[in-house]
Amino acid sequence: MRSPPPPQSQGSNYGSPYGGNQMGGGGPTSTGGGSFAPAFGGIMNDQTAQMGFQVGKSAVMAGQEYMEHNLNRYVSIPALKHYFNVSTSYVLRKLLLVLFPWRHKPWSRDQRPSPASSQAPTPNAAASSPYSYYFLPPRDDLNAPDMYIPVMAFVTYILLSTLLAGLRGAFHPEVMGLTATAAFAVVMVEILGLKFGTYVLSISNDSQLLDLVAYSGYKFVGVIVTLVVSEILNQGQGTGGWAGWTVFLYTFLANAFFLLRSLKYVLLPDSSGSTPAGSGMHTVARSQRNRRTQFLFLYSYVVQFVFMWILSRQDGGGSKGGSVIASATGGTTGAKAVA
Repeated sequence: MRSPPPPQSQGSNYGSPYGGNQMGGGGPTSTGGGSFAPAFGGIMNDQTAQMGFQVGKSAVMAGQEYMEHNLNRYVSIPALKHYFNVSTSYVLRKLLLVLFPWRHKPWSRDQRPSPASSQAPTPNAAASSPYSYYFLPPRDDLNAPDMYIPVMAFVTYILLSTLLAGLRGAFHPEVMGLTATAAFAVVMVEILGLKFGTYVLSISNDSQLLDLVAYSGYKFVGVIVTLVVSEILNQGQGTGGWAGWTVFLYTFLANAFFLLRSLKYVLLPDSSGSTPAGSGMHTVARSQRNRRTQFLFLYSYVVQFVFMWILSRQDGGGSKGGSVIASATGGTTGAKAVA
């Protein structure tokens, strides 16, 4: 005689890792209404959770609006967007222009009439209200200043300095912080100097100040080239020696010549009468023009030489692998950390 087989349990969940039926009931349990049971206890469909999401979204939007409102008090957001309107071809051509500016012509910026004044005015309107002109964005004008290249060059300089310190066996966690602090301090001192110069030279146009800030960041391109080429030619011995000084002098002269030609149309507007009316490039008096010429020469050669020398000086060797930047900003403790 054989014993009868054990009874089959229709609702048994034994052996199922998902808690479902093993035979014919592998799908999720459905409710009487034909809809599946909500996950996580129904929290995703809870009205309280939806209300929390809405409150969080409103808080983020309010914070963003608050930041934009306070930032607009100091810097115009639409004006900044103009300086970041670049293209890949513009970036490549601009980098070549910064490094090889010797035979580039012309240096004047392109202008176009605004859409509001694109139509031909009546004779009375032409006499009373002149055309309104605006500068083309960087992607459409190679001579226009941008802030994309200066910002990217600033970040690349910090990462490159840290990488070179690691290749020389002198990397410490403080190296990146000291380099970033020193580079930021140089930029801030230069911007404050430009702000003071615009006040002395009676430059009240905000766009001219933003142009000067954008032009001040192009020196990082020359500094990066100096660090890379000197590291290759000196075989890891830093930017000293005849090779380092040769590369540094070339990049400095190229940057100074580029600034001298470019800033001429910012600080010294054309006084020949060929500048379109309403373009914002007003002529200046002879005495004011002389002061601006002196400021342009001092800024393009003397100031840039000091800042580029500070940013590019790095000593080679595993035991000495520090920089003038770290010792100047970090003091004795910073110099020991980088050394």
